[in-house]
Amino acid sequence: MSKLAFLFPGQGAQKAGMGKDFYEREKTAAAVYDQASEWLGMDMRGLCFEENDRLDRTEYTQAALAATCLAMALTAREYGLKPDVTAGLSLGEYCALHTAGVMDLKDVLLTVRRRGILMEQAVPAGQGGMAAVLGLSAAQAEAAADKLEDVWIANYNCPGQIVITGKAEAVRAAAEPFSLAGARRVVPLNVSGPFHSPMLREAGRKLADVLEPVELKAPKIPYVTNVTADYVKNTEEIKPLLAEQISSPVRWQQSMERLLADGVDTFVEFGPGRTLGGFMKKISKDLKMYSVQTLEDLERTLQELNRSGQRRETV
Repeated sequence: MSKLAFLFPGQGAQKAGMGKDFYEREKTAAAVYDQASEWLGMDMRGLCFEENDRLDRTEYTQAALAATCLAMALTAREYGLKPDVTAGLSLGEYCALHTAGVMDLKDVLLTVRRRGILMEQAVPAGQGGMAAVLGLSAAQAEAAADKLEDVWIANYNCPGQIVITGKAEAVRAAAEPFSLAGARRVVPLNVSGPFHSPMLREAGRKLADVLEPVELKAPKIPYVTNVTADYVKNTEEIKPLLAEQISSPVRWQQSMERLLADGVDTFVEFGPGRTLGGFMKKISKDLKMYSVQTLEDLERTLQELNRSGQRRETV
């Protein structure tokens, strides 16, 4: 039987206007935004739907993107779409946790709000940076990074795309050695810090304190964590893994390969952009990939899954 995964993107996918049609036409989605505004004490509609200078600031981005992705995914559940497994890239892992039944919506939004603030404050502005390295294998990128100081691997996105992180000057200087190692391009990323590097370990320790009182439940459906690229079966492992995730590499390619090996062949990405879909096309050609950014996308996805015989719940 065909298996379906819900996927959630990380920071960087956000854009003004995201989720607006869901809010205006779907009660389930509107409730997510309205509850988020109440719980977080901020105007989530203004933050997500209107052009503003806060949406790309980490302390706001994470809550806004998580609310949007979950508003979309919960609407899909209302229409009967049920995943067999779930995963999210970095921030997206919190959406996966809610989808898996591990963490309730309020705790997700309150936690990612604090997570965003901690990550924003971890390293003074301008002292950290990240860059995408294109054209190297994971092994080649690791070998190049091992020879450099203050540069680490942040993301294993897909074959031929690795992200490096570290001190800003070191990341800028890394372009030459990575090019000499065979990289086709080294592209600086517009981010506010050296995410998924050892420079954020203190933020991870503080996040552990934030997570300590949060109630977690056993997963109702399987989910794969970024840190190990494997399923989490013991609930007691979840909080330490989330704290570690901030400063350790995101093993996205390995996570998706794990799902593919288990027979998952259909993937639905919820949220603005098609970043994860682009990665999936490079990870494997033998899969079905759908992107839900608008209600029209969701309607089309449901129609195509029905035609293909994908299992759905009775609505």
